[in-house]
Amino acid sequence: MDTMSNAVARRVALAAQGFADPRPEVATRRHLRRVLSRVQLIQLDSVNVAVRAHYAPLFSRLGAYDQALIDEAAWSHSARKPRMLVETWAHEASLIPVEDWPLLRSGAKRAGWWRHYARLVDESPSLVEDILAVVKEQGPIGAGAIEREVVGESRRRQGPWWDRSEVKKVCEWLFGMGQLTTGTRRSFERLYDLTERVVPPEVLARRVGPEEGARELVARSAAALGVATETDLRDYYRLGPEVMKQAVGELVESGVLEPVRVREWRPQAYRFAGARMPRKVVGRALLCPFDPLVWERARTERLFGFTYRIEIYVPEPKRVYGYYVFPFLLDGELVARVDLKADREAGVLRVQGAFAEPDVDEVHVAGELMAELRLMAEWLSLDGVAVGERGDLAPVLRRV
Repeated sequence: MDTMSNAVARRVALAAQGFADPRPEVATRRHLRRVLSRVQLIQLDSVNVAVRAHYAPLFSRLGAYDQALIDEAAWSHSARKPRMLVETWAHEASLIPVEDWPLLRSGAKRAGWWRHYARLVDESPSLVEDILAVVKEQGPIGAGAIEREVVGESRRRQGPWWDRSEVKKVCEWLFGMGQLTTGTRRSFERLYDLTERVVPPEVLARRVGPEEGARELVARSAAALGVATETDLRDYYRLGPEVMKQAVGELVESGVLEPVRVREWRPQAYRFAGARMPRKVVGRALLCPFDPLVWERARTERLFGFTYRIEIYVPEPKRVYGYYVFPFLLDGELVARVDLKADREAGVLRVQGAFAEPDVDEVHVAGELMAELRLMAEWLSLDGVAVGERGDLAPVLRRV
């Protein structure tokens, strides 16, 4: 069994996530496809304090790209530019390559929180029929419009008077089960459509069993992570432990995964057979809280010695670093973190807190960080950067 240091494992992980690739001068659909071949999926989240979560990982890897690139790939379709991405539950609610749809429907992945609505579905089968009929006739359509149609129709025909919240719950259940997906979005509102009108028929026709699905998803996790523990591999797509062990064993046997020992890690590690091992990783990037490089907090701490938690749901007086904190990656290390807010009314990117990691050159870090903050501000069509008072790095950043 090969042995590697944590420093080598870190470089393997960064290369797997696309941070060893140079940023293009102008990002195109080809560059988007390359990033997707690295990260495999892009998490969605409704928080819009600085920038929506699905735009940020591409900025981290491509620089100031046109956000229409991902909008067109995910929520529009034409003969010239076929849809590249589709929404489903993966890590969380995520955009995945269209061709991966059968893998997430294979039964390898555990059902999400929406499974608790199955009882409502069993008790109200006609509600499912009503919702599907409305979407078929009017989709893509938002949950509020579906509610108005379904509730109004049930009253007109003197049938059950569905509660609006019940309609929304069943929409989420149908989304989770794959019968509905997102046809498009309007100001980030999900507009549901029938999956058969979004996913190509040849993709829908592919049938994948749980064991094959687990192998394929674990292989994608391994490609995205480079080197990982079994827990890391399972978390990427939130797979069940019952399918994990068999999939890992089969992938080791087939040579897709190679067992390795990382000196500073306690658990067994596995390296993706195609993983790159660069001598060094250079460059800088701001990472949003939902970036796949840092979303698994135990892995982030193991790889980088960087303790990171999302404090959105922590009461403000108890927050340590801030509401929406971006770790700052510089030359292969996480060296600082900044609490960011896009103040669109004032036209500035606000650094509400800036904090350096121990033993870093604060002047050098501040200079590189400010350059990336200015790039982000320009990308978000803001006029500049405003640095607040909080944090040990803030005074140095203000001088820069």
